[in-house]
Amino acid sequence: MISRMFRPFVVAFVAASVLVLPDSGAVAAQTLTSGDQVVRAMHDRYQSTWYHTLTFTQKTTRRTPADTMVVETWYESAAVPGRLRIDIAPRPGGRSIIFANDSIFVTRGDSVLRRVAGRNPLLILGFDVYGQSPERTMEVLRAEGFNLAPVHEDTWKGRKVYVVGANAGDLRSKQFWVDKERLLFVRLLEPSRADSTKMDDTRFDDYQKLGGGWIAPLVESYSGGKLLQREEYRDIKADPPLPDGLFTVGSSAPARR
Repeated sequence: MISRMFRPFVVAFVAASVLVLPDSGAVAAQTLTSGDQVVRAMHDRYQSTWYHTLTFTQKTTRRTPADTMVVETWYESAAVPGRLRIDIAPRPGGRSIIFANDSIFVTRGDSVLRRVAGRNPLLILGFDVYGQSPERTMEVLRAEGFNLAPVHEDTWKGRKVYVVGANAGDLRSKQFWVDKERLLFVRLLEPSRADSTKMDDTRFDDYQKLGGGWIAPLVESYSGGKLLQREEYRDIKADPPLPDGLFTVGSSAPARR
């Protein structure tokens, strides 16, 4: 999973969005007219079936400042709401990135290399929305700069979507896209922090069922139309037990094969 706080090192989170839904076509899509309604519908659809923890191994292909592409292995663990740990190979000795308590930590062993206040919008939209109250999700989305008032319908990859945060034809405002039938988060658009004339565009693709939910094992992030990072997930597990203190700075990474 990826975060705009650390582009291009960590282009945006996590990864993946996970959803539970009936068979396609079993439930007719309702028409929603505000971002608050979209958030509440997402939560209400999946709150009783959403899993609480997740682990996977990620092949990360990312663009470096020298405009070359490198491939890395990331080991990710998440707990809903609001917690994510990324351990970057090699282990031990590699860096870790921890999202917890509305803060982001970059660490190596017991040393904190960087700490900033912040959240990951993709973690919020792809995971937390199903594991916390709609009111809390609306609060943090507004704090992250989303305008939840404008909503319109569009089409994305052949499916109808709700676009929250922009009026029809507006591809410059900060906005997120949600599959209308499935209530599944599929896209985030926002002005680039590095260059506000460009738009950052993160996409969740190739959804598959996982436990009582779904996951998108392919995540791609672009800036100004140029690929910055591709994430491909494997060894995906829903509701695995996680070690105590995993999201605490200085804790050891969980064992993975």
